[in-house]
Amino acid sequence: MRHPHTMSPDTDPSDERGPRTGRHGPGPRGLGRGSRGGPAGPGGGPEGPRRGRGFGRPGGWQQGDLPGADDADKWFAGRLPDAWFDAVDVTVDREEITVIGTLANVDAGTDASEAEGRISRFRAETREQRIAIAQEAQARYQRTVSWGARVGDTTALFTHLAVPVMTRLRQPERAVLDTLVDAGVARSRSDALAWSVRLVAEHADAWLAELREAMSEVDKLRAKGPEL
Repeated sequence: MRHPHTMSPDTDPSDERGPRTGRHGPGPRGLGRGSRGGPAGPGGGPEGPRRGRGFGRPGGWQQGDLPGADDADKWFAGRLPDAWFDAVDVTVDREEITVIGTLANVDAGTDASEAEGRISRFRAETREQRIAIAQEAQARYQRTVSWGARVGDTTALFTHLAVPVMTRLRQPERAVLDTLVDAGVARSRSDALAWSVRLVAEHADAWLAELREAMSEVDKLRAKGPEL
């Protein structure tokens, strides 16, 4: 399995995702939950009308409130400028839409340092347009939009969410995490859990893809069923 060179994600407060949802706390420049400087994101202000609940309000959208995002890849394919990318990968979950594009007109065999430079230039030159597109997508799908770019084996995530996941582990499971921490593989139990998830995803990619496809078929059958 090929392991691409990945640049560290940028945590610059000049967040390019557009305003954050209330679900994830305050957004850039104090425009998040509880801010008196104005409503955050498409939930209010210049980005759109304030809704009675959900996006831009304390607590954010619950899972049942979220609109479907099955067409997100097609929407971005139509919305993104043709000159930006040769190919685009759009990944969606309940909190976030991640858009990673392969830069157009760049040789896939480009040296890693040059690739990083081209990605950085693309990021700077397209910042304002990407923020505008992210705001449109967030209003449509009620999820945060994150960006990344790829040249050959070099991939950079500009901004993306780190969402806390609550879980309960029994002692044998905690012992696995503590072993990873004690061995220096991870700095904390949280890091160890994230490392474990990445390892499973890396080695079970084909199985996970089959599982997602099977779940998609179940969703289609459920949609065809009679309404109660």
